[in-house]
Amino acid sequence: MASIGDISGNEAALARQAEILSQPLTAERVMANAIRALTIDSVETAKCGHPGMPMGMADASTVLWKQFLKYDAADASWWDRDRFVLSAGHGSMLLYALLHLSGYEGMGIEQLKTFRQLHSVAAGHPEYHEHPAIEMTTGPLGQGLATAVGMAMAERLLAAKFGKSLVNHRTYVIAGDGCLMEGVSHEAGALAGHLKLNKLVVLWDDNRISIDGGTEMSVSEDPLKRFANYGWATKRVDGHDFEALQAALAWAQRSTRPVMIACKTIIGFGAPAKAGTAGSHGAALGGAEAQAAKLALGWPHLPFHVPAEVYKDWHEAGSRGAGTRRAWLKRLAKHPQRAEFERVMAGKLPEGWVEAMSAYKASLTETRPKLATRQASQKALEVLVPAVAELVGGSADLTGSNLTLVKGMAGASADNFAARYIYYGVREFGMAAAMNGLALHGGLIPYGGTFFVFSDYMRPAIRLAALMRVRAIHVLTHDSIGLGEDGPTHQPIEHLASFRAMPNVLVLRPADAVETAEAWEIAIRNTTGPSLLVLSRQAVPALRLVANGCKSARGAYVLAEAEGKRAATIIATGTEVALAMEARAKLAAEGIQVAVVSAPSFELFAQQDAGYQAEVLGNARRIGVEAACGFGWERWLGADGVFIGMTGFGASAPAEILYEHFGITEAAIVAAVKKEGN
Repeated sequence: MASIGDISGNEAALARQAEILSQPLTAERVMANAIRALTIDSVETAKCGHPGMPMGMADASTVLWKQFLKYDAADASWWDRDRFVLSAGHGSMLLYALLHLSGYEGMGIEQLKTFRQLHSVAAGHPEYHEHPAIEMTTGPLGQGLATAVGMAMAERLLAAKFGKSLVNHRTYVIAGDGCLMEGVSHEAGALAGHLKLNKLVVLWDDNRISIDGGTEMSVSEDPLKRFANYGWATKRVDGHDFEALQAALAWAQRSTRPVMIACKTIIGFGAPAKAGTAGSHGAALGGAEAQAAKLALGWPHLPFHVPAEVYKDWHEAGSRGAGTRRAWLKRLAKHPQRAEFERVMAGKLPEGWVEAMSAYKASLTETRPKLATRQASQKALEVLVPAVAELVGGSADLTGSNLTLVKGMAGASADNFAARYIYYGVREFGMAAAMNGLALHGGLIPYGGTFFVFSDYMRPAIRLAALMRVRAIHVLTHDSIGLGEDGPTHQPIEHLASFRAMPNVLVLRPADAVETAEAWEIAIRNTTGPSLLVLSRQAVPALRLVANGCKSARGAYVLAEAEGKRAATIIATGTEVALAMEARAKLAAEGIQVAVVSAPSFELFAQQDAGYQAEVLGNARRIGVEAACGFGWERWLGADGVFIGMTGFGASAPAEILYEHFGITEAAIVAAVKKEGN
């Protein structure tokens, strides 16, 4: 068994490699060897990296990029391009070499020389925004594949809306053994098969090597059989046989189901000793092995040198789609839906939606409904969905609880993508990853629902959305012990604090129907990361009696000022704001004047200037109230502040009993104010 400690190699792999290397060099093999050589040089220069996968998948990638992938290196933002996702993101040099060789600007030889260095576009793992042709951030295994499912869904949804003359492209993924081991690959694969996303093609780098050694140490399943059971079309090929690869990719174009092609490869192909072993996975080959590999590949050139004739072949591949792109631009220019297509793809919001929401908020101040904020969210969606055509909703099998479906939203199916709602099933992680793909593709604003406590299952995808700063909206209901009898397994305690600690995540916990509408307005506008709408199961009274502007946009504001000098400032979020208002009334009856601050978003409040923060928080002592843990509240409460909330997990009982049991009550707030007043 090959392992890091035994890099003498897999004898069968080395014998197979020797047979392949003994064959005459073809133009395609030389093109692939350019990828291998640049990978070796970049990793050796950085003295770290993952050369094995790029060297093993160079042949399959060459066939894909030379003959099948629809792209034009002159325009990385062409909307009808095929999407290429390197799910096995540790093999980032494969992507960087492909971008460089095919002629993309901004990935020159100098960028490759700075591989894995500070501020380099050629980061250790592909990073979205570092280069326009990097479709997404990858590295956490399995998420590239799962996000690509969302991209493929977006293509189908937009094609149903705008027609194939504008939207007709594929999504290609290179995934490794590790990607298929990760649980999210199961969720995403099953969803893709159910929806028959036939324009999704996964090339599995079937090298059977993991960091610990051969995959037989930990895996005995056949992933192709698993994906076939999900409804995928599957095929096995020799990942170093150009004709077989070409035939398999041509077959994939005709499939009526998503496709997985197992490319049997040799990791570190070309390395005399380390090929076929874990030793080539995650470390530089080393000077002698690197030089020997290049000689074995028939690459006698200096580091970072690619002969002109090889560049010529690659640049021809990179410009192969230029004519297709120009023809598409002509179709777009004449298309009756051009203006709308350009608007949604550019991410611009439509006219009229702001006015519709303003009218809706005004109606709330008149009717003053007592609603759970999850119900208020659904009512806001009843206004937003008709006004913002690119909104696409969904839920992880909790539609009736999250209240994410509104009238006029049909559910997408394999036979009907003229729809705006997705039934994700019990696949929270897969849903969040697919939402990232929907957002990254462009043209859609995804939102999806589940219980707030199950955001634990979604956290890796939310974190990736935060890294990429993509607009995905999570509707997270049943937000506290207020959900009641379902008990501590379903009662989120630490979740608000943990997401508030995550950069680029916008957490919004509204107090009533008006604040919920404002939260939706903020989330729709937020293009710098994911938004989390944290919503209640239990009803709350109307607290905002005047819909003047969008007060929630500043994160916190004085909902009710003290009638005179403040004896204290009570700061609360969500359902606990109503408790704070009750306590204020009780204290006022006793001649004690306090202010109540509603703080739906710590992140937005932190962005305000010091003057505004001081005006809201005041000079009096502060009491924080939230049915969650108090971690992070010290920033707003100060050294003398008091927090009323949870110090442990919840329990199973009706909500009102739980609030009493855990001491989150009007009486507790009143007592805290009086104690601090002495």
